[in-house]
Amino acid sequence: MIRRIRHIAVICMALGASACANFSAGNLFSHYSEQNRKMYQAVRSGHYQDASNELPDNIGGDILDNLEKGRVYFLNHDVQKSQSFLAQSDQAVRRQQDEAIISVSREAASFGSLVANDNLTEYVPADYELGFLHLYLALSYVYDNQLEDALVELRRANQVQEKARNQRQDELLKEKDQLKREGVHTNVGSLLANYPSSGTTLQSIQNGYLFYLSALLYEANGDLNDAYVDYRRALAVAPDNASVAGSALRCAQKLGMNQDVTLLRKKYGAPQRPGKKQGRVIIIQEQGIVDQLKGWEQSLPVYDSNGRMNLYSVALPYYPAYHASNAFPVSLNEMMVEGDRLVDTNMMARKQLNERITSIVFRQILRLTLKNALRKESTKDDNNNVDVANIVMNVWNTLTEQPDTRSWITLPGAVFSATTIVSAGEQTLTVGSQSYSFRVPEQGTTLVWLSRQGENAVIWHKQLGRL
Repeated sequence: MIRRIRHIAVICMALGASACANFSAGNLFSHYSEQNRKMYQAVRSGHYQDASNELPDNIGGDILDNLEKGRVYFLNHDVQKSQSFLAQSDQAVRRQQDEAIISVSREAASFGSLVANDNLTEYVPADYELGFLHLYLALSYVYDNQLEDALVELRRANQVQEKARNQRQDELLKEKDQLKREGVHTNVGSLLANYPSSGTTLQSIQNGYLFYLSALLYEANGDLNDAYVDYRRALAVAPDNASVAGSALRCAQKLGMNQDVTLLRKKYGAPQRPGKKQGRVIIIQEQGIVDQLKGWEQSLPVYDSNGRMNLYSVALPYYPAYHASNAFPVSLNEMMVEGDRLVDTNMMARKQLNERITSIVFRQILRLTLKNALRKESTKDDNNNVDVANIVMNVWNTLTEQPDTRSWITLPGAVFSATTIVSAGEQTLTVGSQSYSFRVPEQGTTLVWLSRQGENAVIWHKQLGRL
């Protein structure tokens, strides 16, 4: 009995130590998608005010909670508050990336998660989420007419994504080494062979939305070389996007890159040019909301150092089957405009999960091994209470074995762009039942940004000058 009390105390101390990370009853006995169900449904329906009333607090931690708040407030027309929360998330990411490899608080939280579930660990954002973080910070600066600050954020986007990618690879190697030290062997391949997976195309790795926006802003700022680099990157990700192709060709002509101009003209045709009394409208349309992670259960054979096999049930996050949707058309001056895809966030989210699922499985194995060791130790030399101890541990495992479904769930599902030439002057954009009016100057380029969920849309515009 004393032995069991001692091991229960160890579990309690581990969970208490993890309080500095994400310890809560919700994270212990539930998971992120379930706890944020009301907020997610509100954004999905386009009810942004309702979503702002359901924002997470101490569920996903400083990074993830502030990402959700920043996105929802941006959709709810509170750009200043959005910028503040996104900046707080950015600061938390910087602290996380600058931490020493060995951190007492992180190690304590890690051990706490091993006796419960991964929801107790500090959230490490995916590469694509870091890209969107700086993209939305940049958009908030564009909204406030602060072009230079927007460009700073877009330059940082690629840097932080690369740093995060390198750190993730290092952590995966460490987890493999830890499994070897524990003497744990398992057929991870047999588990992952049945795991729902996604493709590995370039569109699932790089963000054409980020590249295209940065290229437009570089061009508006007169930085043609930087603009052309990012137009080419965007075109590599979204080769069928007419807006990107036209912008790349326009920029190549300005730079006098005749060979590139010839190749681009051959593939995409001549670019649209506004006449003397015309202007250009570039529409960037966010659409829908990214899918939430769900829980997936599978049996996993785990072998200890003595070669004994135990079969455990593990709870893993997964994305359901997905079929990409086309852009919903909008009406500009009573003419239908259909956009081409810039980025598919759902595809990026699935690719990122595929990259880290092996690491998740490694941690699951370590957790199950530790729980099994605690169960064995608590019943050692106490045969009279073996059944009671097994029941207690099984109940604990059942209640706390929750999938780690954390991700930035208020991001758009996909983003599209379209370019059209219009007569200069007053314009009317119709999105569903909403109408939005704006002016286009002669030979000027106007960027119209909109995000569309359910029956509602957020719309604003900015003048980019003569591109």
